Amino acid sequence: MASEASIRTIVVDDEAPARTRIRQLLKQQPDFSLVAECSNGSQALETIQREKPDLVFLDVQMPRLSGLEVCRALAANDVPLPMFIFVTAYDEYALKAFEVHAIDYLLKPFDRERFLQAANHARHQLAHLKRAATEARLAAVLDDLAPSSKTPERLAFKENGRIVLVRPETIEWIESDGNYVRLHVGDSSHYVRETLASLESQLPREKFMRISRSIIVNLDRVKELQPLFYGDYAVILHDGSRLSMSRSYRDRLEDILRQ
Repeated sequence: MASEASIRTIVVDDEAPARTRIRQLLKQQPDFSLVAECSNGSQALETIQREKPDLVFLDVQMPRLSGLEVCRALAANDVPLPMFIFVTAYDEYALKAFEVHAIDYLLKPFDRERFLQAANHARHQLAHLKRAATEARLAAVLDDLAPSSKTPERLAFKENGRIVLVRPETIEWIESDGNYVRLHVGDSSHYVRETLASLESQLPREKFMRISRSIIVNLDRVKELQPLFYGDYAVILHDGSRLSMSRSYRDRLEDILRQ
């Protein structure tokens, strides 16, 4: 019999081997209690409302009712919301998991080490978050699923097989390299597959701007402008970085900094 302190868990996946994999891994974690397994979204919706689990491993793509639609239905029914770890075979859904406030994701096929990372994350969340905070975070699923033009709180990128989360305000500057970009964030950098144009569209225009065809800079990090020849400028950042700004971008940057 599971202890009262166990993490009550439901596994939802339309593929039996995937459910078996998670079940076997959960058996090795004595503080997790598997209370139910579901093979489709409709069954999951009913079971979650009845069992009121702490944690749900939720497959994103399922027939009839997807994992995201399960989240919508639960929030609309005003029931206590569990923590969710999304399970998916597609990178784009892994990124979406963070956007809808899931605490983690598992990208199929995942190994034991990656599963343990997700399990530890669930332990941490359950230990430090009160139920009211958990419900508030997961209730935001409905708002975040709807199309929105607001700037995301975090940008998610795939780098070397892992997902990196970056808050826009921590970015110093960005440089392009073909279909890749390098984000300079404090003392570190991230080299990710993304175009500069795509990334520019996700950043707040009042805070970020291009200073050349290949560079975007965080205006809050600009310390000074130094004139060069032929109308170009050197853009000096607070961390000492020295970037070149083409004269065709000069007027807009001067206007913004003047404001």
